[in-house]
Amino acid sequence: MEDFLELPNTELWNSRMDWFNNQLEVNQGIGSFFVSEQASALTMDLQLNFCVGAWISVIVLSLTIIDAHLREVELPGFKGSTANLIKEMNLEKELTWLRKKRNNLIHINVENPELTVDKQWENREELKKDAENAVIWVFKIMFMSPGT
Repeated sequence: MEDFLELPNTELWNSRMDWFNNQLEVNQGIGSFFVSEQASALTMDLQLNFCVGAWISVIVLSLTIIDAHLREVELPGFKGSTANLIKEMNLEKELTWLRKKRNNLIHINVENPELTVDKQWENREELKKDAENAVIWVFKIMFMSPGT
């Protein structure tokens, strides 16, 4: 396990960058798409967080990007919650896990916290898998509406 409180070495950084860029390319393909400007800008921070291994930040930011894109491109003017937005887009099956994961990370349950310092150290691989899955869904959502 890499020491996640240190900068990753160049090889690890490049490996993560390659994985991230591959996910972008796989989902973007060669077409043109309507993509949220805010979501695109936030994706730059997502990439940095992913490359450094800030898995929790990747998970939290991923749903933020998805929310921004859906509100700007797919359902402009939508005023409801993220849960309702996901439902309105008929993406509950695909995105409820991410919404719940994000909510558990940012809204404390004092009796049973989703995250502790020990869990941060012990669950790095699980967090990484969740972060990777979140990134995959960011790109699936961002490239779901072909342009003209």
